[in-house]
Amino acid sequence: MRLPATPPDLHAFVQTVARSGAERLVALLEHKAVGPEIDGRYLHWDELRRHPAPEGMTHEEWWYRVKTARTTVSADLPLLDKTGQLFSFTRPDGLLSGLHRIDRQLGKGLELADPQLANSGVRDRYIVESLMEEAITSSQLEGASTTRKVAREMLEQGRPPRTKDERMIFNNFQAMELMRRNAHVPLTTSLLLELHETITRDTLDPGEEGRLRRGDGPITVQDRASGEILHVPPDASKLPGRLRQLCAFANGSDGSVFIHPVVRAIVIHFMLAYDHPFVDGNGRTARALFYWCMIREGYWIAEFLSISRIIQRAQMQYSRAFLFTETDRGDLTYFLLHQLDVIQRATDDLYAYLARKGQEARQVELLLKKDSGLNPRQRELLAHALHHPAARYDIQSHRRRHGVVYQTARQDLLDLEAAGFLERDQVGRAYFFSPVASLERRLKKHKP
Repeated sequence: MRLPATPPDLHAFVQTVARSGAERLVALLEHKAVGPEIDGRYLHWDELRRHPAPEGMTHEEWWYRVKTARTTVSADLPLLDKTGQLFSFTRPDGLLSGLHRIDRQLGKGLELADPQLANSGVRDRYIVESLMEEAITSSQLEGASTTRKVAREMLEQGRPPRTKDERMIFNNFQAMELMRRNAHVPLTTSLLLELHETITRDTLDPGEEGRLRRGDGPITVQDRASGEILHVPPDASKLPGRLRQLCAFANGSDGSVFIHPVVRAIVIHFMLAYDHPFVDGNGRTARALFYWCMIREGYWIAEFLSISRIIQRAQMQYSRAFLFTETDRGDLTYFLLHQLDVIQRATDDLYAYLARKGQEARQVELLLKKDSGLNPRQRELLAHALHHPAARYDIQSHRRRHGVVYQTARQDLLDLEAAGFLERDQVGRAYFFSPVASLERRLKKHKP
């Protein structure tokens, strides 16, 4: 991808204008028609320079006025770029409205959309589904080429990975579960290294798994297609101190002023990718930390979202938001706005998924008597079977999908077979269950 144009040096700009008299600077500052956003968009210099400037202004003067307006509503963060400059972010209307929307939708809103989420069993099922989706797409973003179908079968059946690509996905699933279990534990460098070791197990040289990169030479982030250098991370010798700063920020123990929890989670995501502390797996580690922070801050519904699926659809926008921040003196607003949009899209996907699952469940309810004697796990399987008559189910995948013990999963399937809804085949020592051809008719006639 093309690197964005670097914004003009504002210090040099001010000096140039001042030499011609202070009147012009005063006129620019008094120009009330210019604010932090342009037509509701938070434009980078690379974008702004392509728009017509306001009458009587050059593009450089316009940019100076925009940056001045942004400074009045900006806040510094206790995190440094590699030159020692503080990262900061602005609070434009787009950011505030995005945070408000997330607070509303990721609070009680989802429980109202699907009251079944109050049921711990249903919640666990949705969480497993989301963990699988995020594990697959996050790994695919880093180059894993296994198909979603094969990857899901591996995770559902619990079989060992057969290729390096499958291993990446398997590891990512384990890593997401690790951070979910540690959601209420403070972030430490030790936990971060454990996360990375889990993500990269058996995919890197053993000496690189769960270990910070060493100063064996400069490391760069390059465009996969062109090879152009996009980012040069901080020197390896700085990493221990930088990660201690990041952990303090993540835990809210850095003494900084109040920072919205979602802003904190997104900043952690950015900083891990910026520091690039490992030879590989930095993107997956950064996204896992985002989930950890969201859950830790009380946004438990984040467990049901897959941000990587949204990023995968538009990877260039993800990279551009990162580069806009880096080239505009560490202004994180670009990345924050992009990630808020990603979270919103992931939330929309979740609502659509819940609506679809709810419709399937209602279809089964219409076919069954009210008191059918079937538990929610069995009802969901039958809803799936109605739409997928060629599907095959086994005990291990049913167990993992619903987070139950082997005996419970086994009894679920055997009871459905006994009721005439499924038929059983044996392959080696394993049993597989398939929907009977007359499933819909049998559901209508079912008596508990």
